[in-house]
Amino acid sequence: MEIDNIYRTLTTSIYMTDIKACDNSSDDTRKCPPPYVITVGRQFGSGGRELARALADELEIAYYDKELLAESAKLSGIEPEFFEQKDERFPSFLHGLFSFTMGVTPMCYYTGGGSITDDSLYKAVSDFITSEAEKRSFVVVGRTADYILRNHPRVVNIFLHAPMEECVKRITSRADALTPEKAEAMAKRTNRWRTDYYNFFTDKEWGDASSYDLTIDTSLMTKEKIVELIKTYLRLRGII
Repeated sequence: MEIDNIYRTLTTSIYMTDIKACDNSSDDTRKCPPPYVITVGRQFGSGGRELARALADELEIAYYDKELLAESAKLSGIEPEFFEQKDERFPSFLHGLFSFTMGVTPMCYYTGGGSITDDSLYKAVSDFITSEAEKRSFVVVGRTADYILRNHPRVVNIFLHAPMEECVKRITSRADALTPEKAEAMAKRTNRWRTDYYNFFTDKEWGDASSYDLTIDTSLMTKEKIVELIKTYLRLRGII
């Protein structure tokens, strides 16, 4: 599958809020403000995706998350389980070099007429995010978007975290079959994957406060109050 086909599919898989957002790429005659982007990094179990979705709804802008990117990959010819293995994961060939016990995965995904490497899949997502940032405002979860858009003049980078015990409570509340011990192991494993992925593709450190504009402990306030806090910050920055 050609990378440009992946890119075209990615650009058609956008979740928009019910209220039509101003789009600088369209023929909309309204005077649109310059696009802005909010990137959301998150610890597993901190409620990052739910909060990011609520923020996008409140701001009436587009929202990109894991499911939509996975669906885009599937429509491009990539098996969903392969995309699941790759999404925000350390490149597979390095897993093979440094951690045989985790299981060797192929360096490329074979999709009939061609193959897709770790780098090319990352580039497809990067090109998509960069292109969209020129046309419309949106909230995007993970995928090193803060680094990809590091030269964009209107980006706010947020990292959401919580104490492990609070993350475990949230995880077990969503999956009753998980014991607290398994939930904690899952959180640590997923955070390790995200750390390796972020640190490999960027020159920053995942979760380090200096990599973000705001870091927020989601256990200290309700989702609604955190959304209001972020909106206040955006107003003070002159973003909205």
